[in-house]
Amino acid sequence: MHFDPTRRSALKQSGIALASAAVGLMPGELSGQSNRASTPHSAVLDVRTYGATGDGKTIDSPAINRAIEAAASIGGGTVIFPAGTYLSFSVRLRSHIQLRLEPGATILAADSPLPGEATGYNGGTYDSAEPNAWDAYQDYGHNHWHNSLIWGEGLENCSIVGPGLIWGKGLSNGRTAPHGRLGYRFVAKQPGVGNKSIALKNCRNVVLRDFAILKGGHFGLLLTGVDNLTIDNLTIDTDRDGMDIDCCRNVRVTNCVVNSPWDDGICPKSSFALGDTRSTDNLMISNCYVTGTYQLGTIIDGSFKKFDHVTDPEMRPGYTGRIKCGTESNGGFRNITISNCVFEGCKGLGLETVDGALLEDITISNITMRDVVTSPLFLRLGARLRGPAERTKVGVLRRVLISNLVSYNTASAVSSIMSGIPGHNIEDIKLSDIYIQHVGGASQESVDVRPPEFEKKYPEPNMFGPMPAQGFFFRHVRNLEVSHTEVQPVAPDPRPAFSLDSVERADFIAVTAPKGQPAFSLHNVTDFRVAISRATPDVALETIDNRTL
Repeated sequence: MHFDPTRRSALKQSGIALASAAVGLMPGELSGQSNRASTPHSAVLDVRTYGATGDGKTIDSPAINRAIEAAASIGGGTVIFPAGTYLSFSVRLRSHIQLRLEPGATILAADSPLPGEATGYNGGTYDSAEPNAWDAYQDYGHNHWHNSLIWGEGLENCSIVGPGLIWGKGLSNGRTAPHGRLGYRFVAKQPGVGNKSIALKNCRNVVLRDFAILKGGHFGLLLTGVDNLTIDNLTIDTDRDGMDIDCCRNVRVTNCVVNSPWDDGICPKSSFALGDTRSTDNLMISNCYVTGTYQLGTIIDGSFKKFDHVTDPEMRPGYTGRIKCGTESNGGFRNITISNCVFEGCKGLGLETVDGALLEDITISNITMRDVVTSPLFLRLGARLRGPAERTKVGVLRRVLISNLVSYNTASAVSSIMSGIPGHNIEDIKLSDIYIQHVGGASQESVDVRPPEFEKKYPEPNMFGPMPAQGFFFRHVRNLEVSHTEVQPVAPDPRPAFSLDSVERADFIAVTAPKGQPAFSLHNVTDFRVAISRATPDVALETIDNRTL
């Protein structure tokens, strides 16, 4: 992991004197000698007043929690962190509280207990993971919130603002295989271990703005059942998920940068962790940059150093880093817009419902992708059905509009995929103004591939293996419209641009594909039309099977 703290040092400034003046502190309040400092008359509280040192060696979380409790006792306020490094175990957020990380301030996660040990740094531990009766239906990390660096439950009107840093150095990221340079030393399920930077459950009116997260544990943000949520101008540079927005409603994610080479970047979910099928609704993701190609820490320090897995194979990333709805998908994803976003050196955009979710009314627009390593677009309706058996049935995926998308230097083995399963179609899909430039060079044998269904398999673009299309593969789809779309390989590729299997009503308008070879491969297709296209002459066919055009 590369992180150069000197690049942040220019931002540091002493905030103690300014904070003291603003708060109007009483004499002696900066000494930190008492167990609990007197509550200032102003609702702005400096953590140093309550005993925090900011020296990076002393455990400051008890003092931080005293400051938060003092603010809560007078109805709320702002708890400020002047420049310094605040080594901490669990910090407990409260309602009507703002945590403000001043320039040069870092909340640093203390080392969790190592395997076989009961305590971590200086005998400390993170708060225990609370019980969850529904933990069989999602992975461990999604089931608990208290075992985190900063957590809150049942809160309202709270915020964390920057421009400081939250560094999850002492957290587990949920991996089990040891990795010396990435620091996979802690076991998430072990008592006393922390595994998330910020975790909020069943909260409302929350703002997270203007700070950075480095190496955030399993989740930089785990937000479950959080309504009226604003996430703005965050930089997250981490080795697992950047942010998971689970069962949340009325959410705005804007102006964020997420580098997550080994897991997803921005990940709306709809799990069963709250014990019910609660949907993620009214979500807007805009003006964000997601990537999985940069060394950990180099987004935050501004050096932007890409991985070189040829000369440094130990650090080979997964190039994940994408925006994805799923995989946990019990409730639903409804009324979602994703716009003005950039993908680089990562997987493409995913919409997945495999646990019964209603995934509907989605618009995706103004997207640029570069060096995407798998499908630029992956839409999957499946039947994993991880949820209570008596109520978990196959969901729906319908009414999705995707427009103004360009993908450059795309990997070729796996095309864009939109695949339902037998008896359950993806419905009402419109694609327009799309340009896919990919590497090309597939083998002639790939033309005849018929991908398996894998109805219950974990959904990933590479789950089917190499694809028989170089642009788009559609299967079990009803009501499809593709317009003003071009597929262009760099090296010659024998596969058709579009492969359709078990598709009902498909219109292709003004589409362009490589010349001198079939543009379409059609299997069990009904009500198929092509118009004003360079890919093939105009045609209208009621039924077509095992044919190319």
